Amino acid sequence: VARSAYWKLYFVENAFRVIINSVLSAQIGPDWWKVGVDATIRRRAEAFKNEYLRRPWHTAPGSHDIYYVYLRDLGEIMRANSNLFLPVVPDIDAWIAKIEQLRLPRNIVGHMNFPNTTDRQRINVMYSDCRVLVESLVT
Repeated sequence: VARSAYWKLYFVENAFRVIINSVLSAQIGPDWWKVGVDATIRRRAEAFKNEYLRRPWHTAPGSHDIYYVYLRDLGEIMRANSNLFLPVVPDIDAWIAKIEQLRLPRNIVGHMNFPNTTDRQRINVMYSDCRVLVESLVT
C-alpha cells in the first residue's frame, strides 16, 4: 500500500494544501484562513491542532491551520472560494469533484487497507493530473 498508493495520496493532499494557501494568500491576504474558511472547518482544525499542543512530544503536522484539515475540507475550502481560484485554475469545479472522488479511496489507503483496481486507477490518475496542475502553476 505504501509503495504504490500512499505516497501519491500524500503528494496530492499536500499539493492542494500548498495551492490553496498560495492562491488564497494572494487573493485575500495572509489572514485568508479567518475570511475564507467556514467556521465549522476552522473549529475542527483548531481542535485537531490542540491535540498536538497537548502532546508536545509529537511532531505537529505543520504551522498553518491548513495542515490540520482533511481532504474533504480542502475540497470544501476550494468550493467556497472557487471564484478566487478561477483565474488560476479555470477548471476548479472539476478539481473539486476529483477531490471528492478521491476521498474514500484515500481513507482506505490511510487505514492501510488495499484499494481495489478501480480505486488504484483513480489514485494514479489523480496523482498524474495533480502533477500536471502543479507544473502548470509553477511555470
